[in-house]
Amino acid sequence: MSKRPVVGFLVAGTQASHGAWVVAFAQHLSELGWIEGRNLKIEYRWAAGDTQQMAEFAAEFAHQKVDVIVTSAYGAVAAKKATSTIPIVFAAYADPVASGLVGSFARPGGNVTGLTVQPSDLNSKRLELLREIIPSVRRLAVLVNIGNLGASQEVISIRTAAASLNFEVNILEVRTGEDIEKAMAALKGRTDALYVFSEPLTNANRYQIIKAATAAKVPTIFGFREFVDAGGLISYGPNFVHLFKRAAEFTDKILRGANPADMPVQQPVKFDLIINLRAAKTLGLKISETILTRADEVIE
Repeated sequence: MSKRPVVGFLVAGTQASHGAWVVAFAQHLSELGWIEGRNLKIEYRWAAGDTQQMAEFAAEFAHQKVDVIVTSAYGAVAAKKATSTIPIVFAAYADPVASGLVGSFARPGGNVTGLTVQPSDLNSKRLELLREIIPSVRRLAVLVNIGNLGASQEVISIRTAAASLNFEVNILEVRTGEDIEKAMAALKGRTDALYVFSEPLTNANRYQIIKAATAAKVPTIFGFREFVDAGGLISYGPNFVHLFKRAAEFTDKILRGANPADMPVQQPVKFDLIINLRAAKTLGLKISETILTRADEVIE
């Protein structure tokens, strides 16, 4: 009997931040015929937004010679640095062409493929939503993990989107959980809203961010719904459970012999607007019925 293939799952976040996405991946893979423990082994490594940890885990998977590495965000870069031969599937990555992960969306050309989340295209949409929901916003604080690959491009995109709406922007640069605490302490009375660049580090620290923003009476907007489930006000972005399920489809094809070089990078098809009415009430905000009817989900 041939040996069971091994999938190395390099999780960019924590069990709390990425657990539901990881479960969706494994579940969909089993629906496609790959049952963990029966005809497949999945090795999980949780990097908790730590880039050094991701690099070490990626090197470990390369040394183990796993059959496929599945990851997201910076994990894709770490995996690509660790191996040029093992197939890599990213479930969510900003711009894989700009960062050199793939040759093009249509023909990746190397050992990496997956799903892009196009965050830059969404910055304008999120800030327009913020203006529509809270017309009084003028000063915008933006929390950005500057250690994240692509963060500088993200900041340019946010500044451009903010300028078109006449927002004054204050970029709060962080690299660690400790930095987040300091940045959030400076919020009170200095901003009308907080936009969090949503990625593994901020996601892993989302409860801390939301607690501080709520205490400072600052409305929040995010790219992941998980932040709103944790008590944030608004999120708009791709449905990550859906993206991780689609990453299972890429993995299935590769395990059956497909070559990542020939598998086009795909884009999200499902975007969700989630509004937390409980958070709105805590902040003393009234959200119009027009906006609420457009929401994909309202948390009451």
